[in-house]
Amino acid sequence: MLTLEAKDLIFQPANQPFASCHASHLAVLPNGDVLAAWFAGSKEGAGDVAIWGSRLHDGRWTEPRVLADEPGLPHWNPVFHLNGSGDLLLYYKVGHLIKQWYTRVMVSKDGGHSWSEPAELVPGDRGGRGPVRNKLLVLADGTWLAPASTEDGIWQAVVDISRDQGRTWSTSSWVRIEELNYNEISKVTGSPIPVSEQSFVGRGVIQPALWESAPDQVHMLLRSSEGSIYRSDSTDGGRTWSDAYATSLPNNNSGIDVARLDDGTLVLAYNPVGVNWGVRTPLVLSVSRDNGNSWSEAFVLEEGEGEFSYPAIMAKGSRLYLTYTWNRESIVFCQLVVNECK
Repeated sequence: MLTLEAKDLIFQPANQPFASCHASHLAVLPNGDVLAAWFAGSKEGAGDVAIWGSRLHDGRWTEPRVLADEPGLPHWNPVFHLNGSGDLLLYYKVGHLIKQWYTRVMVSKDGGHSWSEPAELVPGDRGGRGPVRNKLLVLADGTWLAPASTEDGIWQAVVDISRDQGRTWSTSSWVRIEELNYNEISKVTGSPIPVSEQSFVGRGVIQPALWESAPDQVHMLLRSSEGSIYRSDSTDGGRTWSDAYATSLPNNNSGIDVARLDDGTLVLAYNPVGVNWGVRTPLVLSVSRDNGNSWSEAFVLEEGEGEFSYPAIMAKGSRLYLTYTWNRESIVFCQLVVNECK
């Protein structure tokens, strides 16, 4: 069903002024250009980490450049969103502490060539309103849903809701694992994953990936600390959510993303490893034709030793566009075509 059309490193690691990069996102523009963004610096969580980006134009990626940087302040998790007026928005987190980080937003009127000054998404917010890592979902009625989560010992997800094109936001009910004993939270040791040390103290679900199956019927898949991808469902357009429940999909406490095609087919990008803070390889795509109740047809994007993680996936017609982390040394871009089932 899936055929790989293109796969490239966006930049060569040896030529860059940063030692580490991670958490990419992408936007597919109306003119066919693709924008990618990620955070990069000496290491995750360091004060020199900024938001960088590159453009795919006429088959070539431009040299990476800084999109956002406030000196001494760690930057995290860029997310693009193209609104109905043609403006491109870039959301990202800033802050030394993940549990107290906050969200900036910049706007481009010219397809990402120039950007406004950064503004606070929700003035006074601490904890991170708006999209935490994955793309926004625009519902059939035009409502924006931003998949969010907080990390303060107890990890829990939430959806930020905007009915005025992102000018103001309200929050949904919280999504947690009901049966989880949060009193058993302890620091994880011995993981080879080079994340910020703050992340090893926490348990629960974060970083939801959203889709809408029918008007008011919205769903999320969630990264978890419990060895499986979790799921929650809403029947009222994202205002309230079920308790998170385990799926059959393994999860290594690393980022996931899902895209919904026009015919309702779901394509999930993830590491199929069921160990908390386990290795971030292989990286695969799986397909569901029954609204995420079952998954099949794993397509291997990466395998072997290394870190291949934090995929971002977009669907445009019959094509899929992805970016993901390649050993924290570069970002990979992939383009696939979805073939009709015979």
